[in-house]
Amino acid sequence: MEFLPFTRPTIDEATIQAVSDVLRSGWLTSGPKVQAFEAQLSALMGGRDVRSLNSGTAALEIALDLIDIQPGDEVITTPLSWVATANVIVLAGAKPVFVDIDPHTRNIDLNLIAAAITPRTRAIIAVDLAGLPVDRDVLYGIANKHQLRVIEDAAQSFGASWGGRSIGSFGDLVAFSFHANKNLTTGEGGCLVLPDSAMVPMCEKLRLQGVVRAADGTMEVDVAGGKFNLTDIAAAIGLGQLPHLTEFTQRRRELAQHYFTKFDTSLGCELPIANFTDSNWHMFQIVLPLAHMSISRGEFIARMKARDIAVGVHYPPIHLFKLYRALGYTEGQFPHAEHVGAGIVTLPLFPTMTQSDVERVCSACAEILTEVKL
Repeated sequence: MEFLPFTRPTIDEATIQAVSDVLRSGWLTSGPKVQAFEAQLSALMGGRDVRSLNSGTAALEIALDLIDIQPGDEVITTPLSWVATANVIVLAGAKPVFVDIDPHTRNIDLNLIAAAITPRTRAIIAVDLAGLPVDRDVLYGIANKHQLRVIEDAAQSFGASWGGRSIGSFGDLVAFSFHANKNLTTGEGGCLVLPDSAMVPMCEKLRLQGVVRAADGTMEVDVAGGKFNLTDIAAAIGLGQLPHLTEFTQRRRELAQHYFTKFDTSLGCELPIANFTDSNWHMFQIVLPLAHMSISRGEFIARMKARDIAVGVHYPPIHLFKLYRALGYTEGQFPHAEHVGAGIVTLPLFPTMTQSDVERVCSACAEILTEVKL
């Protein structure tokens, strides 16, 4: 039986040819393809300024710099995300302040944010886990009341929406990822959507060593920027992906709906919220009933792999990593994030999957969980 990965990018022949054309052109780094990609991203975001980058992490780093986060500042975020969400705060010299998740959405519990705000709080980084958007109305209500900046870690929610508006087409700073496992990929890459055109010059300096070039060939550097620019090779992939975004999103929603139809709810697993309007269904994640299983999550994953089905873990709780324990975080502080993080598994979901693939995954889960039920 063919191995079923938990994700697989969909790259058509026209995109492969476009990459070949870039390679033959001799212009491999940031150039005309990057400019074209940014223009199309801007159009998708309602005309807002968008700057491409070499990762979603870079987008978060630059966003923090643009709002002048300094050592000693505090940034509120979720403990259930890819560790980059918190690492960028630490790298800026600021303190990540974790707030537990809502066990139903698995996103940051917006009702707990106010209690975490102190005089040092400067911003909130909200994460759209698995592509399910955080409630933007409540989020910005809190931010506006307390005069905080918002960085939307929308790494997983490209193509998702809130209130009928595309994520990224409104709000404060919005960071997207185009990593290989994302709904739209450039291989590696990302972008930052800016709320104010006045930020564009600084964003451009920060993404490429702080350099400003003059028409006569001279240059100046007045800030220490990084090396975060996207290549034309990556942009060519992104340009090939964009026309298929609606198709990709719709297909993911159809597959997710089929999971809900076929997954045996008597197995005791916690399923995600069945949102088919806003979520882009970047991932379909269940939480295993570990207390009622005779095997560990690792053994469950191994048994799925033995059936040629890949399963991912997204994500371990950030505050339990050694780096964050050293900052004073301990087990038991965020029980909902710890519960979900301990049992969560990501099942296969990507546009070229078939309904029979979904049924195969659901059957495998049922077989294993029935065998090991306590």
